[in-house]
Amino acid sequence: MEEIFTPQISTLEISYILASVLFILGLKKLSHPDTARNGNLWAAAGMLLAILCTILFHKKEDQNIGNIPWILAALAIGTAIGWIAARKVKMTAMPQMVSMFNGMGGACAALISMMEFPRMQTAIAGHASNMLNGEALAILLGLTIGGVSFAGSMIAFGKLDERIGDIKSPVLRYINLMFLFVLLAFMVFIMFKVPVANENWMIYVLGGLALIYGVTFVMPIGGADMPVVISLLNSFTGVAAACGGFLYHNQAMLTGGILVGSSGTILTILMCKAMNRSLLNVIIGAFGGSSAASIQSGDKTVKEITLSDAAVLLSYSQKVLIVPGYGLAVAQAQHLCHEMDVLLTSKNVEVKYGIHPVAGRMPGHMNVLLAEADVPYEKLLEMEEANNEMQNTDVVIVIGANDVVNPAAEDDPSSPIAGMPVIRVWEAKNVIVMKRSMAKGYAAIDNMLFFHPRTRMLFGDAKASMQKLIAEIKNL
Repeated sequence: MEEIFTPQISTLEISYILASVLFILGLKKLSHPDTARNGNLWAAAGMLLAILCTILFHKKEDQNIGNIPWILAALAIGTAIGWIAARKVKMTAMPQMVSMFNGMGGACAALISMMEFPRMQTAIAGHASNMLNGEALAILLGLTIGGVSFAGSMIAFGKLDERIGDIKSPVLRYINLMFLFVLLAFMVFIMFKVPVANENWMIYVLGGLALIYGVTFVMPIGGADMPVVISLLNSFTGVAAACGGFLYHNQAMLTGGILVGSSGTILTILMCKAMNRSLLNVIIGAFGGSSAASIQSGDKTVKEITLSDAAVLLSYSQKVLIVPGYGLAVAQAQHLCHEMDVLLTSKNVEVKYGIHPVAGRMPGHMNVLLAEADVPYEKLLEMEEANNEMQNTDVVIVIGANDVVNPAAEDDPSSPIAGMPVIRVWEAKNVIVMKRSMAKGYAAIDNMLFFHPRTRMLFGDAKASMQKLIAEIKNL
């Protein structure tokens, strides 16, 4: 008991509480772009405080923490890799980086559990008839959830990077249910088994099953659902980290895990609501494919617009709304988009941006993209706000977006996206769609907007088209 009240332990506990407070304040500041950068710094300061105080004050059996050079070397390598990756990554690859980093967090939680299980089992061997205790539960949950998060995040990375395709076979749904049942049953088996020292095969089997389930869990999920999957896997990693906090009685680890897990869960629910789908439907559904309703030949009239006509239409409008999508990120045209915004504003044109909750390939992708181009946050309208202003909008420019502006969501009950809330750009007086071709979007379904009577197509690379369009506007 004396060790609990030593100055070193007290300082360590206080540092964990302070780190937890910094995590909470940092997350609060992330709620607005003006304070988001400081929020990141506050949370990072909390993590740094927890790490330094652990190295300096942590004790186990009256011994200070060992292997300091190895710890510092690992910290230096990890910091360098993270810094370089974050600085070098292109905006189009940001979702892949988020998936990769999230997967590493899940892997760490799983590895902690694999290291602690043998210690726990050896400690209670000969003293207990089973492993039905809180420590064992935290270890098994941390390994299972962490393993699923790691493997699932790696598959999500492969899908986002277009290295892995979708497997939409309905058989995978039953395989997933089978693996989930086997995982839960094996966890129960381990907890009721008599602990035997140095008998560790069970934890390796459980880890292997978790990795396999992580793969089969994400494989059937369509590409259009990747923002939801990333958010869900992020919450998994948080829960796995929280299990580690319970295991080590570490307040900082516990608070950080709870914050990540709860915020990821809330975001997942909100994104499912934005798509008008249940989380279960996202997980077991094969989103994407052709709409059952065919497009008649008479409906396939596509009208194009020239750069000069588009420039005139925009320059003499009173209100313009820009709807960005993943294509804007691919073309790296966000800075040109903002330049056109400034140019039109100088001509007394009101310019705003309509942001769909699941536009892009990760939560908040378009917000991050436009923030990089210094677009004022006040100009960003959420989907509901954009729809409320649509009928009073002279021109909507759709840049690289597809599924989030598809009228089939409201007009075609047989469409895979039927009922999904979308930005109703067709209600504006004029619509200009900037796109390379008539290709389908990430959900792999036809977009009826291209054939709408108010729509004009401006084909070409978004960046090149924006450069020419800006030049035309300047010449007016």
